[in-house]
Amino acid sequence: MSERAALLIMDVQKLIVERLAGPDYLDRVEEAVEHARSEGTQIIHVTVGFRPGAPEIHPRNKMFAGLAGRQAAPAGVDPNPIHSRVEPRPEDVVVVKRRVSAFAGSDLDMVLRAGGFDHLVLAGIATSGVVLSTVRQAADLDYRLTVLSDACADGDPEVHRVLTEKVFPKQAEVVTVAEWAKG
Repeated sequence: MSERAALLIMDVQKLIVERLAGPDYLDRVEEAVEHARSEGTQIIHVTVGFRPGAPEIHPRNKMFAGLAGRQAAPAGVDPNPIHSRVEPRPEDVVVVKRRVSAFAGSDLDMVLRAGGFDHLVLAGIATSGVVLSTVRQAADLDYRLTVLSDACADGDPEVHRVLTEKVFPKQAEVVTVAEWAKG
């Protein structure tokens, strides 16, 4: 049975990178993107975003409630674009989610199933946010999973370590970008 993989670059958006990623983080994400392109692997950028005024956010949502009702950016301006170092190309897919998991409030599962993808390679910020939530949901949806440990970042290095060394291996293969590129 042949396998079809997609590389998910999750929440690698300008403001999130500036807040949570270390200085070499984007180098590793770029390396993962370059490897995926060289192998013909589909790249899917997953971003978190809301409509003007954020009507999708309930006041009880602790993570996002502070964004509700904020002044929207001018028309046509993304207030938190995908970081320019990993900017999508026309052949890439961009999915907008409304919650922490890449699947929550997005059409990601539809895109993956329509494309026949059954193996997801995950990179993103934060390890304890989008990566953790996506690993859990994707595993429950029966996708094969690979987490690129050094293409994930978290504001708390110890949380990142525990997740990549102890939690994720129960549901995913956990490797570095270099290990993944070697095959």
